[in-house]
Amino acid sequence: MARNGINKREIDKWAKNLVRETNKSLERAQRQNPPRVSAQIEATSSAVPGGEVTESNSYLPRLLLWLDGHAKQNPAAYINVTAFVEELQLEDEDPAVLAFQLDQHDLVHILRTAGPASHVRLTDAGRVAVRQLKDLQKDRAARIRHTMDALLRWLFDTVSDQTPVDPALFLQTPGSYFAGTEISASELHQALAYLAEHHLIEHIDTDPATVAITPQGTRCALAGGSVQDHVNQPRLGTTYNNFMPNAKGVIIGEQQHFTQNNTEGVDPTLFAQLAGYVGQVSSTLDMPDADRVELERVAQDLHDEATSENPEPGRLRQLATQVKDKLVEAGATIAATMGVQMAEQALAALI
Repeated sequence: MARNGINKREIDKWAKNLVRETNKSLERAQRQNPPRVSAQIEATSSAVPGGEVTESNSYLPRLLLWLDGHAKQNPAAYINVTAFVEELQLEDEDPAVLAFQLDQHDLVHILRTAGPASHVRLTDAGRVAVRQLKDLQKDRAARIRHTMDALLRWLFDTVSDQTPVDPALFLQTPGSYFAGTEISASELHQALAYLAEHHLIEHIDTDPATVAITPQGTRCALAGGSVQDHVNQPRLGTTYNNFMPNAKGVIIGEQQHFTQNNTEGVDPTLFAQLAGYVGQVSSTLDMPDADRVELERVAQDLHDEATSENPEPGRLRQLATQVKDKLVEAGATIAATMGVQMAEQALAALI
């Protein structure tokens, strides 16, 4: 696996190469199954102005644009949503349900007949929503933010155990669309580079190139916010007051304030988080009491060093390595494996 210490130029080069390989993979997928690849729609609530829309309504932005295109030919006509479902080969979608979803947000009128309620006509609010969608498509920053969030969430949902995966597969998902349009290779490149730069993903030296979500990326996904929320969260003066007591009743990381105030350029945050994590999970590890007590002692020393006024890099490396080794000895449980990955990430930040 690539080191997290890779510089921005190398990240940028890697992302460009990865996008190139991804595009090749997507082209192969399109040749094998064109209708399925072209039929994907984005699944973001922000992509449908004019009403609060949940992620389950992933086809609505594309449907609104489709209805607008047909309405230009005959503005007064009711249009059958069934044609949209058939055109995109959406075998699992009920045209009447899609129509009702738009109707709930006053974006269409439904023709009430004895048959299926799938004939609709855009309302004034629907036409405004179409205009907003088209304007939103031009928002470059919003498109890149969506790409980062959707890609990271897809990695978490698909391979949350940090297994490498071909990012070309992401381009065949609803998340690879924004406001009814496909994300571009340039936007994917920028998203990959940004996520790698902030250690939320890492590239794997395989052929074709693959990516994997990191422990920090997993924490970002679990937090429920956006990538920007995670990246921009305060790093200085952080209060660690949410760690649970370990087996001996010691709360590692409780009410400890620390500020990065050193001349070594070391960010102690990852080391303090590692120590706090050990405090949370130590009682769940299948370790002899003596080994667990020693692990907790080392984790406490690591926390003390990380939260000191001037953390010493060599000391942080020594203690984090000891924590990692003891977690490896604890066995291949999920809790221990996550701790090992956190330790590796913290150590990589010192390289």
